[in-house]
Amino acid sequence: MNTPPSPSGAEHTGGSPIRLGALVPLTRPGWAEAGRHLLAGLDLAVREVNDAGGIDGRPLELVVRDTAADPERAAAAVDELADLGVAAVVGEYHSVVARAAAARADALGVPFLCSSAVLDALTEEPTEWVARLAPAQSHGWRIYADFLLGAGRRRIAVATQPSVYWTSGTRVLRDHLAPRGGTVLELDASLTPEALCDALVDHGATALLLLVGHPEPAVPVVRAVRSDRRLAEILIGAPAGQPEFAEWAAALGEDGAGVPFLRYLPERLGPLGERVGKELRERLGEAPSFVAFEGWDTVAVLAAVLRSHGTDRAAVAASWPRVAVEGTRGPIRFSRTPGIGVWQWVWAPAQVVDRDPAEPDRLRLLHAG
Repeated sequence: MNTPPSPSGAEHTGGSPIRLGALVPLTRPGWAEAGRHLLAGLDLAVREVNDAGGIDGRPLELVVRDTAADPERAAAAVDELADLGVAAVVGEYHSVVARAAAARADALGVPFLCSSAVLDALTEEPTEWVARLAPAQSHGWRIYADFLLGAGRRRIAVATQPSVYWTSGTRVLRDHLAPRGGTVLELDASLTPEALCDALVDHGATALLLLVGHPEPAVPVVRAVRSDRRLAEILIGAPAGQPEFAEWAAALGEDGAGVPFLRYLPERLGPLGERVGKELRERLGEAPSFVAFEGWDTVAVLAAVLRSHGTDRAAVAASWPRVAVEGTRGPIRFSRTPGIGVWQWVWAPAQVVDRDPAEPDRLRLLHAG
């Protein structure tokens, strides 16, 4: 699916548009709800830039491509967007998809500002063309591991599917927990929910982490564990953030509460974040996730870069170390970080939260990193 370019307030400006390519998962098997939030943030920020006169009088224009969580589709979209003359490519939620897009952008010499994907190895080799707003997985998931330790959960089971993202997450957890007395048992998510429950009992697990897709197989696993009296005391967790979205609550109801997950927001938003959050809520018809804020911050960074350095792709890429932008979640600057081959914001604020069992529409702060 190719989504038409977004006018996003371009009627308020003159001159030829400056195009930004936007990669978002909008259809299955992509996490379409995350894509909708990401696109809402991108589009709102573009509209605000254009309402304020654009970039030296020229409007920004989003050229949106649906990745549907397909790495090959994303790489092909980068080729197409490069041919369309975009100044930069932005977006993407799924890490394995963002990795394919980053590799292609690097090969073509197209700046890519990754909004929301966290895999540490976003590129095989260091590159000047790619920058990222989302915290690296190793950073966020260590914070989650510290939460587990603080909650007294040391016998951790992970239900996992084959994926470089889930494999990387499991390694982060094991490396952080093992020196602190924790253990990590991997369970194949292709087990029936009943067999998985038996394995949890046999292992004496005190926590089960869902390193799996949503709604399948996450929803049936949660239902099975919640209904098994032997596992009444086990903590179900989802560090990748599945419970962040309304779709989770709609599918699981009360069973979906009390499942801690990571989100990348401060404990309290400042005035800019509050204003943007209100606008996003009106657009989405629900509370905006951190992914929507990542989208808005992405365009805020690119708009500042384009104003200061112009639309030449090499000049945009060369500007990453000089970025200094006030985002919705704090000041944004990029630097080089050991083990990460792209320009990285170190770090967006991180929290562990869950849906309050007494009020599932309300999120509770459990731990801040």
